[in-house]
Amino acid sequence: MTPETLTPYFETIFGVGFTLWGAVCMLALISGLPGTWILIGTAMIVDLVDRLWLPSGAPLTFHPLTLAACALLAGVGELLEFLLSAAGAKRFGASARGMWGSVIGGMLGAILGTFLFPVIGTIIGAAAGTAMGAVLGELATRDKTLAETAKPALGAVIGRVLGTLAKLPLGLVVWVTLAIAAFA
Repeated sequence: MTPETLTPYFETIFGVGFTLWGAVCMLALISGLPGTWILIGTAMIVDLVDRLWLPSGAPLTFHPLTLAACALLAGVGELLEFLLSAAGAKRFGASARGMWGSVIGGMLGAILGTFLFPVIGTIIGAAAGTAMGAVLGELATRDKTLAETAKPALGAVIGRVLGTLAKLPLGLVVWVTLAIAAFA
C-alpha cells in the first residue's frame, strides 16, 4: 500500500479517535474539570503537528476560525458558570463579598479537590469551596453568625451546579464542531 492509499484510513481513525477523546473531555466537564478547554487545546496541538508534516499550503485539520469560535463558546460557558454561582448566592441573600467569595472559593476548591481526588474531588471541592467562600465572604461583610451564612452558601452551591449545567450544552457544541472538523 502506498501512503496515498493509507491516507483515508488514517483520517478516519484520527476522526474516530478525536471524537472519542471529545467524549472523555465532556465527562471531565461534567465532573468540574475544564474538559472543553482540554479539547480545544488538543485541537491546537493537532494543528501544530499538522504544520510539521503536511505539505506547505495544505489546510490544517482545524481551521483557526473554528478554533476561535470554539474558544469563544468555552469562554461564554465559563462566564455563565461563575455568574450563576454569584447569582445563586445573591438570590439567597449574599452580599457582594459573599458572591465574590463563592466564585473564588469554587475555583480554588475545584483545583484543590482535583489534586486530592481526581474527578470526584473536583466536584466535591468546587461545591465545598463555593459554600466556604460564600460563608467567609459573608462573615467578612457584616456582623452575621455562622448560621446566618448558611442560606447564601446554599444559594451559591445551587448556582454553581446550575452554572455547570448551563456550560454543558456549550461544551457539547464545541465537541460536535471539532469532531466534524476532524473528519472534514
